This record gives sequence, C-alpha cells and structure tokens, in this order.
Amino acid sequence: MNWRNLDPRPRLKRLLRSESETDGVYSSFELWPATFFYIPMVLQWAGLAIRHHSLTLPTLANPGMQAGGLVGESKFEILSQLGREGNKWVAPYTSFSVGNASGAPSSDLPQALAALETAGIEFPFVAKPDIGCRGAGVRIIRTVADLEEYLANFPRRERIIFQKLITAKNEAGVFYIRAPGEAKGHIVSVTLKLFPEVVGDGTSTLEELILADLRARRIKDIYLARHGAQRARVLEKGEVFPLVFTGNHCRGAIFQDGRSEITPEMEARFDAISQGMPEFYFGRFDVRYETIEDLRAGKNFWLIEVNGAGSEATHIWDKTTKLRDAYKFLFYQQRTLFEFGAANRKRGYSSVNAFRLLGLAMKQARLGRAYVESS
Repeated sequence: MNWRNLDPRPRLKRLLRSESETDGVYSSFELWPATFFYIPMVLQWAGLAIRHHSLTLPTLANPGMQAGGLVGESKFEILSQLGREGNKWVAPYTSFSVGNASGAPSSDLPQALAALETAGIEFPFVAKPDIGCRGAGVRIIRTVADLEEYLANFPRRERIIFQKLITAKNEAGVFYIRAPGEAKGHIVSVTLKLFPEVVGDGTSTLEELILADLRARRIKDIYLARHGAQRARVLEKGEVFPLVFTGNHCRGAIFQDGRSEITPEMEARFDAISQGMPEFYFGRFDVRYETIEDLRAGKNFWLIEVNGAGSEATHIWDKTTKLRDAYKFLFYQQRTLFEFGAANRKRGYSSVNAFRLLGLAMKQARLGRAYVESS
C-alpha cells in the first residue's frame, strides 16, 4: 500500500483553493463537504453549552415549536401556528398521512384526492414531507399518476404536506430574530434564490449542456441524478430546461446575498407575521414573490414555509462571500440561539433533553433517506 495516498494535505489544499481559482461561479468554500465546513460550529456549540450549562439550550429559542424547530419539527404544525397576519400570505396547504385509515396502499390515493378537493388545491401542486430539511422529498405533482407514485414510495404512517404550486418565479429566505421581551424584531438576513437552467441548441444533449455550463458541471452529479432519464435527450433550439425547483442550495439552487434589499416596510410585514405566532423568536421564512420591488414593499408574496432554530442565514452561500464573513455570521447566529434559549429558560421553559433531541435527529435522518428524489 502506498501510504502517501492517505495523506490528507492534497485534499485540504483543493478545499482551500483561492477564490481566483473558482472561475467566479462559486465561492472558495461553497462546495466544501458539510462535515468539514461545520467543524468550527461544532466547537463553538460545545463552548456555548459549557458556558450556559446546557447542551440543548437552543431548543428553547422558540418555545412554541417542538424542540424550538431545531430538528425533527412538523412543518404542518408550524404553519398551523400562523396567526391572522400570517394566514393572509401563506400559500394554501393541507396535510395527508399515508396509511391514515386502513393502512392499505390502495386506499391512499382516493383519500389524498379527497383531502386536496377539500382544501381547494388543484393539479399541479407541491408535495413535501412534513418532517424533513434541505428540500428532501419535495416534488411537483402534475397528474394523478404522479400522486399515486409519490404516495406509493412515501414512508408509511408519515405525513405529507400538499401545497398550492406558486408560479411566481422568484424565491427568498427571510431570516428574522426578536429577543424575548423585545417589542419589535428585525430581519438580519435575506437570501435571493436563483434556479439554474440550460437552454437547448438543437444538437446537444441535456448532459452535454450541463457539462458545458461552468457552474452546473461542478455539481453535475446532483442534476444528473435528478434528470437521469433525460440526460441523453437532445433539447430543441431555444428550449429552456430548469435544473432545479426546490430553493435549496444542496439541491442545486444558487443563493445571492439580498441584505441590501431589506426595508422598513419588509421588516414591518415579517415582524407582524412573526408576532402572530406563539413564542416565535428565531427563524427563516421562505417566500415566493413576483418582483424585488414587491418583496421590498412587503407585499405580493406567498409564504411557503417557516423554519425555526434549525434555520441558517443562507446568504453566506453567495459566491462573493468571504470565508471569514461566513463564519462571523454563523457564530453570531449560534450565540443568538443560546442567548434566546437562556432568556426563555429564565421565563420558566425547559429544554428538550439530549436523548430526546438525538431521537428526533435520528428519525429525521432516517426519513430523509427514505424520501424520493426532489424535483
């Protein structure tokens, strides 16, 4: 055996490449493995846990959510907590539990169709797991056959959210915090999400078009796994082929720092939505909107998801972000989680114990492996 092959330094050197070597299409750290990138965050968490005498204190950041929304939370239950203001903006949704009645797969389809009819949700619509993260298992359901296939491959006895498909082309993540006891909250991060696509030339296959794109070829495995059945198809000249639907960085969406777009009007709108939710202080709103002017004015948008303590200020994945700035914000975010948890502990709330939190994390991971590939 050649022991030099096990030397980690060449791998580390590739990870630490300079920004000039990235062709300007992604940051110097954007494509690092998560296990490598988040090591400093794990160390900071340990230090904060020692200081605050609690490993799981962040589960108190949002006492109104299971485990504060840190992991394993129900998306449906969080959406159900939206008050009058939030319900003005949320995209229509309902839920359905696979195997809810008899448990027989044959009964799922008619019951799901009935749930959709009751909620007034028509084809096409979005189906997504109630428990999950990073866009796992999110699909556009266009036909009854699509729905039947989705149900057949979904984990039994687990809940799905059906939501109206919002056709607005833009999506953003709006990160909000309000310290317990404060009268007004603040937007500290906005991420503008872009959905990459390729355009046919009449001679190239989908795979060739992906490989010809400077950025897409860097994460070609993600796109080809999703569109493998069409990789050899020649796209007609001018045909636009979307590579991703879900607004998640790990699924192939592109994130841009939108903090310069924050306005008093936007902040007031999301503060009103947040204060209508019981004991909500820290999290991210994922929204679809028509124009950036609408988002800045806090109007003409659709709320599609609310995330709690497990949220991340995703503007750090902008290709122009420096590594030191990304960590600076993440450290601030994690300190805030512990500080909010400590404030709510003083108010009489109790954090989730470590074994319970581990169980929630393991369940989420197990379900994530069982979900179908996202759109």
